[in-house]
Amino acid sequence: MVKAVVGANWGDEGKGKITDMLAQNADIIVRFQGGANAGHTIVNNYGKFALHTLPSGVFYDHTTSVIGNGVALNIPVLFDEIKSITDKNVPMPKIKVSDRAQIVMPYHILFDQYEEERLGKASFGSTKSGIAPFYSDKYAKVGYQVSELFDDELLKEKVARTCESKNVLLEHLYHKPLIDPDDLLETLHSYRDMIAPYVCDVSSYLWNALKEGKTILLEGQLGTLKDPDHGIYPMVTSSSTLAAYGAIGAGIPAQSIEQVVTVCKAYSSAVGAGAFVSEIFGDEADELRRRGGDGGEFGATTGRPRRMGWFDCVASKYGCRMQGTTDVAFTVLDVLGYLDEIPVCVGYEIDGQVTTDFPVTHLLEKAKPVYKTLPGWKCDIRGIRKYEDLPENCRNYIEFVEKEIGFPITMISNGPGREDIIYRDVN
Repeated sequence: MVKAVVGANWGDEGKGKITDMLAQNADIIVRFQGGANAGHTIVNNYGKFALHTLPSGVFYDHTTSVIGNGVALNIPVLFDEIKSITDKNVPMPKIKVSDRAQIVMPYHILFDQYEEERLGKASFGSTKSGIAPFYSDKYAKVGYQVSELFDDELLKEKVARTCESKNVLLEHLYHKPLIDPDDLLETLHSYRDMIAPYVCDVSSYLWNALKEGKTILLEGQLGTLKDPDHGIYPMVTSSSTLAAYGAIGAGIPAQSIEQVVTVCKAYSSAVGAGAFVSEIFGDEADELRRRGGDGGEFGATTGRPRRMGWFDCVASKYGCRMQGTTDVAFTVLDVLGYLDEIPVCVGYEIDGQVTTDFPVTHLLEKAKPVYKTLPGWKCDIRGIRKYEDLPENCRNYIEFVEKEIGFPITMISNGPGREDIIYRDVN
């Protein structure tokens, strides 16, 4: 069986914890897209970790962690990350890396930085991890697959061609130092030595695992609204964030994905630029940011303060629909316990008309939130394990959101720990 864990919104929904939790009953966890530009925060018996490339199931000794072909693989970052967990006494995880995965090159990171610098105020708010230049090269067919690291002649020729074209941009557009072919080749040889023990024909490995009845968990990065086709383009990421892409980014049949767990926060947050209709500011935002997550709402990769907002039913309904949601995991509900009243965005007003359908970006920029205010529950709900034990106003909030988005909320996270979860039977 294949399950996918994906985000409904702008990312930062708490997917890491949900993946970590579901990994207890999984055999294989697969990262299928994105790179080290976003992270998942995990809190468990070993401590608190910010993962960027490794799947969130690496803390179990019964699982195999897979980096799929759809991932933007930054090899040194992966190895630093492995060291960061083993240094904290986490057993060395079993890791497989697709021979078809493509490599984030050192110059991708430089080009990302240089382009943001060149654009100035018109920049995309990139994490400067090299993701857009990486995917540009991948689809321009000038990227480097992991398998190519093991062909010396091919590599040497390709490096020469790469330097020839990239150095034109570096010299004439960015006015920056040029790439030395010998240095780049040496770097790629060091990457080859690092990655060699883990390289695998991942699609074949997963195909055999499916035939053996293994449980596979697909872990997505970011959320629906950062998808390049269906998100808030152009303020999106460069790979598809949808569960449907999990089949492509892992190399498995599309029909094998049976369950899609879409993660929604009980309020909204976002890192980076782009339309965010229910965004709040000032003291109200600062208070929610300070109380949010585990230790505050700051990006797991960048450390940037997240933009804060109230729950957005319009965006979340759309986000869940595009993911093909079977189950919603509702996270950080405990954070809202300090509020007397909780606003919920139930519609967008655009040019005097109210809509509950998520619009294209140029209309989204004009949208004003339409709120319904619900009473708060004014108490700490951490430690509660049964849905019926939650305060009535808390249950009302969950059920109101569920009705508005139209998808069943079957998991409720009420704390940062692995055990802070309430399972809800909606049948």
